[in-house]
Amino acid sequence: MQTIDQLVLDENNMAFHPMMGNSYQLNAIAREILTLAKHHKSKDEIMEELLEKYDVSKNELFIDVSDFFSKLKVYGLA
Repeated sequence: MQTIDQLVLDENNMAFHPMMGNSYQLNAIAREILTLAKHHKSKDEIMEELLEKYDVSKNELFIDVSDFFSKLKVYGLA
């Protein structure tokens, strides 16, 4: 996840990749997932933390987190 490590997150839920020059608007949950990923948490660890914090089914969260990581790959960030 070296590319994820290079992302700079701000308080306005923006992620900036200085090497690519790209900015990405995130929602609060996406920012939280990205923050956990930057701390080298695995997908399962991220899901565990979010399940403890939010009232969501494990299946729904799995789909959402998987989709987020798929989008990171599409943007060349993972």
